[in-house]
Amino acid sequence: MPGVEYCRDPGGWLVRRDAEMAVAARANGDWPDKTVWSFAAERAALHPQRIQMVDNDLELSCADLVERSRRLASYLQASGLAAGDVISFQLPNWWEAAVIVLAAAMTGVVVNPIVPINRESELRFMLADARARILFIPDTFRGYSHVDMMRRLAPELPDLRVVVVRGKAKGFEEFDALLRDISPLGQAVEVDPDAVKLIMYTSGTTGRPKAVLHSHNSIHADSARMIRALKLSPRHLTFCPSPVTHISGFLWTLNMPWYGDIPVVMTDVWDSRQAYDILRRRRCTIAIGATPFLQGLVDIASREGPLPDLEHYICGGAAVPPSLIYQAAERFPNGIPWRTFGATETATLTCGPETRSMLRMGAETDGRLMQTQVKIIDVTTGLPAAPGAEGEILVRCASMAIGYARPEDNQDAYDAEGYFRMGDLGRIVEQDHLVCTGRKKDLIIRAGENISAKEIEDVLILHPAIQDVAVVSMPNARTGEAICAFVVVAQDQAVDLALVTSLIAKAGLARQKTPEHVILVQDLPRTPAGKVRKDQLRMVAAASA
Repeated sequence: MPGVEYCRDPGGWLVRRDAEMAVAARANGDWPDKTVWSFAAERAALHPQRIQMVDNDLELSCADLVERSRRLASYLQASGLAAGDVISFQLPNWWEAAVIVLAAAMTGVVVNPIVPINRESELRFMLADARARILFIPDTFRGYSHVDMMRRLAPELPDLRVVVVRGKAKGFEEFDALLRDISPLGQAVEVDPDAVKLIMYTSGTTGRPKAVLHSHNSIHADSARMIRALKLSPRHLTFCPSPVTHISGFLWTLNMPWYGDIPVVMTDVWDSRQAYDILRRRRCTIAIGATPFLQGLVDIASREGPLPDLEHYICGGAAVPPSLIYQAAERFPNGIPWRTFGATETATLTCGPETRSMLRMGAETDGRLMQTQVKIIDVTTGLPAAPGAEGEILVRCASMAIGYARPEDNQDAYDAEGYFRMGDLGRIVEQDHLVCTGRKKDLIIRAGENISAKEIEDVLILHPAIQDVAVVSMPNARTGEAICAFVVVAQDQAVDLALVTSLIAKAGLARQKTPEHVILVQDLPRTPAGKVRKDQLRMVAAASA
């Protein structure tokens, strides 16, 4: 592979190095060759008492967070952890996560965020696979005892030395006591900014989770591009309900406040009314969240009044209907809501319009590509698709991960030129805007014709009787594959195959894109990232065939 090699980082992790990309990333400033700790120390020296993070109603200054991070770093060193060792945290959006990430960067330790909704099966795999030495958990969260879970699970994990609890738990370390009883670390260790900083497991829709590796530099690249694209500065204030254990929440809550000197307001449990009140009271200018979050805010703002301070709402992680972006623009009179595209392996690849006059590009495309090389490959021939045609999306950029932890996961993830296979289908429009048309595995091949599930979903979701919808393939003896639509029906409404058929016809879609089957469900199964579990739906559809 030209310019790409696999080598060991200082912590012993096998990582992917793209020499050509590294030169370009350093030349344009995407890779600053510093850790997040270096930026945090600079911010604390510049304005120690400035509020940099709000955890619900708890306000924390730069000095507060840096001092607590120094204490935790001292604990990590006293525990015998060295560069490359892994600490995991299964925490909601709490300030402790920020302290853990800074302390890890100060000592060269790798962080592994785990989504709080994961349970024993997922944790058993992830903690063992990452060889985590320390785990940070809540005592309870949303009525579930993480302490009880770890009492059952810890004996099965020989690499796990310590469980630290935020709260009270007999027999485990307690986070507050740990910080109180140890002196702060004076000097950070020297850390290679190209070394592994983050292990984040994908919440894929098939197979076991894959451990994505990011470096200090690859994480900073996302923040650098966002600052340039959105013209961000310390005058901005971010509201980020996205979990810090997902890539978007991690980037905006745990990296951007330090890299960009942009304070952040967090919330640990989503509540549309509470989120609306926070945005109004705090006068937040940037918000990041998945489709259900945006829908909730639009509903509240429709009743309670607009959100005039919001300049950007960045929406991704799951399908975003264009109609929702237009509705949001009415409720954010000075803001631009827009769809974005990316993945754990690549961070954010696109940005929204610069002005409200270009709102259509934020609603009907997945954004303008930000310093990203992209290929659109015909799924049948494997050759470059014709301009404007649909194909598989491959990308190469400075915010790409430095590989997967398991070497076998890297084998088919990249092409011969080092482009990452997104697994998504899409096309380029307006020269540099991307439209994602669905997952490659969502492609339905009916009687030899390739059919995009997303194209059908985008039509059906517009009908008021349809609250949610997912379209998948199902086996068919005559056509090879047929089309099955899973529909969540809106309250007091009715949906049947005849209605679905009429909607496809009225939208002007080809007749072969009409679902042959409609299955009504109470809700759609989703991954922790909010993506529909189409693998499960395909099994249900196959059983119904």
